[in-house]
Amino acid sequence: MNTLIGWFAGITAYCITLAARLITGARALWLGCNASHHQRLYFANHSSHGDFVLLWASLPALLRKGTRPVAGAEYWGDTPLKRFISQRVFNAVLVPRGNQGEGNPLAPVQQALANGDSLIFFPEGTRNLSEAPLLPFKSGIYHLAHAFPDLELIPVWITNLNRAMPKGRYLPLPLLCTLRFGAPIKLQGEETKTAFLERLQLALLDMSQEDV
Repeated sequence: MNTLIGWFAGITAYCITLAARLITGARALWLGCNASHHQRLYFANHSSHGDFVLLWASLPALLRKGTRPVAGAEYWGDTPLKRFISQRVFNAVLVPRGNQGEGNPLAPVQQALANGDSLIFFPEGTRNLSEAPLLPFKSGIYHLAHAFPDLELIPVWITNLNRAMPKGRYLPLPLLCTLRFGAPIKLQGEETKTAFLERLQLALLDMSQEDV
């Protein structure tokens, strides 16, 4: 049974990846780094439930195998279908938000990093449905960078997916989307949490303004 489920999950992953690329015409532009096998945390702007799907699908096949999206448990774990997609297809790390759950909500993320996985992370913590380009970053990404000082943090700006897949829509509209990958960032010495989060935000905003 597990073999059959694994086979079906693999086929589903292939179909979702192919569909995401074809429908959105996704372009991955590695502007500040190469698609290497270093352990990384890809952090991106968050305006759609399809963000992690598109980012994951835009990675080269060998990188996808070792890269896990971090997603909200209250959304991606609330139905059997979503649990199958998030856990079996994408091998996502599901974390509680707000006051849900007990203990350290970052514990599953820290365990994934300790195991050597790369991650897809959204430091805004929730989808940005405002007119502002970014919501304030939550402190979780600072604590991860502090706990794993050798981890490369890669800013990724996703364009157009909020229009291709607006709130309430389950299938994307055929609009071109671009993902711009920036230069690696690490926590510096005695850098404060506030300064570090500001530097991450500026790095991500810089990728939104790249002339490509």
